[in-house]
Amino acid sequence: MKSLVPELLKSLTGSVKDLLPIIGVIAFFQLLVLSRPIPNLLELLWGTLLVVLGLTLFIQGLKLSLFPIGESMAWDFAAKGSLLWLLLFAFALGFGTAIAEPALITVAQKAAEVAALGGMIADTPDARGAYAEGLRYTVALSVGLAIVIGVLRILRGWPIQYLIIGGYLGVVVMTMFAPREIIGIAYDSGGVTTSTITVPLVTALGVGLATSIKGRNPMIDGFGLVAFAALMPIIFVMGYGILL
Repeated sequence: MKSLVPELLKSLTGSVKDLLPIIGVIAFFQLLVLSRPIPNLLELLWGTLLVVLGLTLFIQGLKLSLFPIGESMAWDFAAKGSLLWLLLFAFALGFGTAIAEPALITVAQKAAEVAALGGMIADTPDARGAYAEGLRYTVALSVGLAIVIGVLRILRGWPIQYLIIGGYLGVVVMTMFAPREIIGIAYDSGGVTTSTITVPLVTALGVGLATSIKGRNPMIDGFGLVAFAALMPIIFVMGYGILL
């Protein structure tokens, strides 16, 4: 407990430093460029304090739980020596983290609202809910498959650059055939998926797996899972748009 307090204070200081540039930009443009007072200043200050505290606790939580859990489970599966269980775990981890991403939930709901207003789907709660849910599950499936491919790459030692280049060539081709209304959502899906929940666990899995396998370099082989997790949703969401 004694060692936790200095760590929290250190994380708190880091969070304040990270947020200061954002606060400075907003204050500069609001007060000097727009020449208007900041609206709801007290609520804004209270919200900023909550953001600082939340970011501090989140970072500390990553250090205490998510990173160690991901690395230890990677070690355990490598020691178990079962490829099937490792790939099932990789898929479940990618699917579960993606489906729980708050950013993906928000974007899927907003996409459903815009699709309803644009006449792509019926403007009813059921239709919007089905569209948003379908989009979320499409992205989650793609992330699960992406983590499986990333784990296989680590195990087999495949060069990441060829897989990434091939994937983005596929994205370019699909962009030519996908409906215009879905292209922007597809490209955004890759970004919102690799957010607060997915990135820590997936990164820990990759680094832990590369560390536990003889002949693998954690720096070269351990990273790159997040790149697959950002790429595959673009392909899957455009495919979802084409089929829909």
